[in-house]
Formats: sequence, C-alpha cells, structure tokens
Amino acid sequence: MDLKDKLVTSFLAFENRVCTDTESNLHDIRSEAFHYFETHGFPSKKEEEWKYTSLKSILKHNYTIFPTAENAIEFKDIKKYFLHEIESYKIVFIDGIYSSFWSETTHDGYDICLLSAALKKPKYKMVIDHYFNTIASKNDSITSLNTAFSKEGAYIHIPKNTVLPKPIQILHFSTGSEAEIMLQPRNLIIVGENSHVQIVERHQSLNENVVLTNSVTEIFAAKRAIVDYYKIQNDKATASLLDNTYVKQQQQSVVSVNTFSFGGNLTRNNLEFSQEGEGITSNLNGITIIGDKQHVDNHTLVNHNYPNCESHELYKGIYADKSTGVFNGKVIVQREAQKTNAFQQNDNILIDDRASINTKPQLEIFADDVKCSHGCTIGQLNEDALFYLRSRGIPKKEAEALLLYAFANDALQKIKISELKTRITRLIAQKLGVELGFVL
Repeated sequence: MDLKDKLVTSFLAFENRVCTDTESNLHDIRSEAFHYFETHGFPSKKEEEWKYTSLKSILKHNYTIFPTAENAIEFKDIKKYFLHEIESYKIVFIDGIYSSFWSETTHDGYDICLLSAALKKPKYKMVIDHYFNTIASKNDSITSLNTAFSKEGAYIHIPKNTVLPKPIQILHFSTGSEAEIMLQPRNLIIVGENSHVQIVERHQSLNENVVLTNSVTEIFAAKRAIVDYYKIQNDKATASLLDNTYVKQQQQSVVSVNTFSFGGNLTRNNLEFSQEGEGITSNLNGITIIGDKQHVDNHTLVNHNYPNCESHELYKGIYADKSTGVFNGKVIVQREAQKTNAFQQNDNILIDDRASINTKPQLEIFADDVKCSHGCTIGQLNEDALFYLRSRGIPKKEAEALLLYAFANDALQKIKISELKTRITRLIAQKLGVELGFVL
C-alpha cells in the first residue's frame, strides 16, 4: 500500500475520532480538503511549481500516521534546541503530541496554547470560524492534506494593543519511537491591531529514524501589527519537511518571515503573502547552507493588492557537495496597487562543481506607477578576495568561511532577537566547519 492509499484509508477513522458537536463545522472543511487531495494526490515534477523537486524518495516509506503516545525525553537531549538564553513562552510537541511538561503557555491577557483546545472549546468557536483555513490554499494538495488531518499545533491569539514581553517558541521533537513517522502540525496565529509578537519555530529529530513533516501555518496581522517569525531548519539527514506558511496583512502592518535552512534531507518552503490594505510592509529573508545530497526548495509569492505598499525579499544560498537548491519567487502587483515598492533578490554560491541551483525570480506587474526590481546571481568564491585573505596569513579554510559568512551576512542582519542571531551565527560557523571567533 502506497502512502496515498494509506492516508485515504486512515481519513475516516481520523474523522470519527476527532469530530465532536462543537467541531461540526470542521467536518465539511476537512472533507472538502481531503477530497481535493484524494483527487490530485501528491505533486510530481510534471507540475511547473514542482519541476525541480521530486517527492518520490520520501513517499516510499511506510509512515505511521497516528502516533498514540508521548515518549519521555530528558532535558539533556533537547536543551541545545531551546533558545534558553532568554525567557520565552514555549509550545512543545513530542511525536506530534503536546507536552505540558516542557511547555509554558498562558491565557493571561492573550492566548498562547493548543489548536486542539481552541477547536474543541465553544468560547473559541467564533474566532476559529472566522480565521481557520481562510487563507491556506484550497488548490494545493499538500496543504489540503494537512487541512484534512488538522488537529494539533500552536494557537496564538494576541488581542489589540498588546506587545508580548517575551518571544514564543514552537518546538516539534521526533523521538524515533516509530521507525518511520509522518507528522502534520497546524498553527493558527492571530495578531491584533497595534500588537507585536516574535515567534521562533523549529522541527527537530532526536535520532536517525525517518520523519516526514507536513506543516501549515496561517498568520493574520491586523492594522499596524508587527510580526517577526523565525524558522530554524537544521534537522537530521533522515528528516524531510514540507512547510507551508500563509500570511494575510491589513493596513500598515509589518510581517517578517526569516527562514534558515541548514539541515534535513528534503525541505520545501512555500511562503505566501497577501496584502489587504495600504501602507503594508512584507519582509521575506532566507539563508540556505547545505551539502551532501540535501535539497532545499524555497517558493515565495507576494500579492500586492493595494497601493502604497512594500515587499523586500532577500535569499542567500551556499551549496556544497551534491546538494541542490531551488528558488522560485513571484511578486504580483495588481492594477490597483499603484506606488508599490517591491524588491526581490536571490544570490547563490556553488562551492563544488556537483552542486546546483535552479532559480527563477518573477515579477507580474499590472500597475503603471511602481518601483519593482528582481534578480539573481550564481557564482563561486572570489579568487582575488580569497588570495588577499590568505596573503594576510589566514588559512584557506578560514578564509573561505569568512567570505561565505560575509556573503550571508545581509540576511543575517534581519534578525531582531540578539540571542537568536548569536545562535544562528554559531550554526553558520558549524556548517562552514570553522570557529569564526566573533559575532557581528
């Protein structure tokens, strides 16, 4: 039985187990989403959006679909994955199941808790009905699969005029209790008018067992809201991640999504912004550093629907060995979106001849009074700069690392949490195989 057939046979049992009277409105949402997935199946390279990314290698496994028990883990096993240098709220999942022991949630003035609780409790019904699955794509089979099996994840609701005193960490751990496991977390994040939140998300395997994570996040930013979202992707070589993030912004809001892809087998990031008001700023930044046979695919879409808005997109990639990168960024400026300022840039360095990058920045402009630019570069290390550093007594490996670090630094500067910036800097040094000895 292939994975699609296994999911089809599992869906009815899943619906019978999770559906309650208070969730009755979700039955139609799940059923419609699953019908779409059942009809279209997993995407293949025949589809333009998946031309350079094949899922065949990760779909051949016999995944466990429903983990049933939380496994005990020790702090020493997970300590290094927490951003423990500062205080934070924490929402922790172990094999897809919420861990109250490692979490720190709250309902004191704002809700930082579980999606499963919000789906079941009548007091959240109005919010769920208004926001849940309203911006996630209905025409994407991977997203539809997550919607069909949506049950658990983070639920964050920040009311208006609220600045969160500390960041939120969303952490998903896989313990290897199953030889092969598939996880489908769903996050719903609502940030009210004039509010500000910082969120750090991470998916992490604790051993070498095979893991496939299909994650969907919906982010709603109201008027003048500020959202800083950071994704740390540095998983084991046996873990694959399909990450789908949808953002809807209202006027004068600022949303930044920063993606750091350093590990994993296959990683696909789908990031879609929809601007629904004037004076909006959307920031999309990413750093990819991979080697071996790793594969990272960044797909972005920014919809400019209103005038006087901005979007700034900067993705840097460093590829070694036989690794493969994909960047497909699209900016659409509608006829009504005059005075739009849209910038998109993808820069890449291929360290080895066997590494490759497929990049396609795109602009679709239907307005006539805009300032838009896009571009990409693909190259290798500057030999003159490398010679200069080596002539000053710096060993070749350290000189190469310094140049690569400087190359990625533009995107690194976008991090607003200093402790996280230090952590990412160390990860970059680790990936480059050197001790930089400094933090910018």
